[in-house]
Amino acid sequence: MPKMKTHRGAAKRFKATGKGRLKHKQPFTSHILTSKSAKRKRQLRQPAYMAAAEAQSLKRLLPYL
Repeated sequence: MPKMKTHRGAAKRFKATGKGRLKHKQPFTSHILTSKSAKRKRQLRQPAYMAAAEAQSLKRLLPYL
């Protein structure tokens, strides 16, 4: 059976942690930043983690994570 192809768009957006959780960049950080408070923008710098239920649907896109 041939190797499965990784979805390159998903591979660029998600990284696996040591325990296997999926880490990604926070949304809402690219534009219209003047209306967001400094606290909100500071907290958006932190990485976000996908819920386990949502991560199951990405297994098809990222078979080798």
